[in-house]
Amino acid sequence: MYVAVAGTFGPLHDGHRTLFEHALRFGDDGVVVALTSDDLAVETRHQPREIPAFDDRVQQVTDAIDRLDEWNRDVEIRELTSEYGIAEDDPAVDALVVSPETAPELEEINDRRRRRGLEPISGIVAPYTLADDGERISSTRIVAGEIDEHGARIE
Repeated sequence: MYVAVAGTFGPLHDGHRTLFEHALRFGDDGVVVALTSDDLAVETRHQPREIPAFDDRVQQVTDAIDRLDEWNRDVEIRELTSEYGIAEDDPAVDALVVSPETAPELEEINDRRRRRGLEPISGIVAPYTLADDGERISSTRIVAGEIDEHGARIE
């Protein structure tokens, strides 16, 4: 199965690592990481926050995947310049790793794929990774200084 996972991934945290692990586990035909461009990263934020530069995020994602990849998968990182991008228009993608929050977007992605004459893709839902306080780890919480990348509360 050729698996995609998409996001801004900055700052990188254990929730992102869970997404990567799922992609690597199921991506026996390869994995594509669709990493949002700097412009798209700013456009898609619900709350404005500082986001590391694209090249820095590529390096962080590459390092994380190298540490997690016990299957020796073929992994490609591509720049994502539109909301649905690679999941919508790459005929090779079989599945998309999503969080519970983004799982409902699969319906729209598959509608867009069908309109392009492509087969629908499956969703692989990775569970949230929770911080020490029981709330989910997020980049927004890290930037706000509430938690670190592993979910430990910052006092």
